[in-house]
Amino acid sequence: MKYAFSTLGVPGMPMRDVARLATATGYQGVELRAHPEEPIHPGSSASERADAVAEFAREGIEILTVAGYARVAAPGEDLPVHEEIGGLLRLARDLGASYIRVFPGGGEQSADEADATAARRLGVAAEHAADMGVRILMETHDSHRTGAAAARVLGPVGHKNAGALWDVMHTWLGEETPAASHAVLAPQLGYTQVKDIASTEDKTPLALGAGVLPLADCVAQLVAADEGHADTWLCWEYEKRWYPQAADLPPMLVAGREYLEGLVAAGR
Repeated sequence: MKYAFSTLGVPGMPMRDVARLATATGYQGVELRAHPEEPIHPGSSASERADAVAEFAREGIEILTVAGYARVAAPGEDLPVHEEIGGLLRLARDLGASYIRVFPGGGEQSADEADATAARRLGVAAEHAADMGVRILMETHDSHRTGAAAARVLGPVGHKNAGALWDVMHTWLGEETPAASHAVLAPQLGYTQVKDIASTEDKTPLALGAGVLPLADCVAQLVAADEGHADTWLCWEYEKRWYPQAADLPPMLVAGREYLEGLVAAGR
């Protein structure tokens, strides 16, 4: 098993410091939030991209994902969505990242309409992703927060370069058990995002294991499915950017990794 953390937990931190933080706390990778307010995003220059690659290479840290905000099920024309995805794919290619993250974002459309829109767009985008050696992962989120909802989109796409990102908070909020989530996501699963919160009403991020999310059950599903091998990733998404009152992430990173390692060991 490999461990990563999202830069959503350290908003605005320079890439050199992110890479060094990962090394110092025993993580093998990072998920880069690709928003214009961050140091690296689709508008970054070629030199900025090359500098970021060099910083992470120097520390031996993998850039796992470019976490974008394209919404593949959003109402409206396809072209702006494809252009946004294209920018994320080019950034991921230049950084050597394995994945880009997209959201569903179906809004108030009917489930059938949102599913069809997302599947159509992902089917086209997956072909471009394959050419760049990148995989598009749709996160369990917003209009498609459960594994079952994500599978309604990804099943019809049927392309190896389109898959799922399992955000365990959203499937839990969707009242889906870890076993049910994993069962439908497993064929398309890229990796899993872990986090913890106090309750459905209070989603302020907490240290892993300090809240109510069924992290042990989620990790046990991965291990039981023989996915606990060296290429399986768990990524801690600590949403400090949205909850500035939350405790700072860096002092918790070592304990968080050790907590996840304990869950993996217990599941074997």
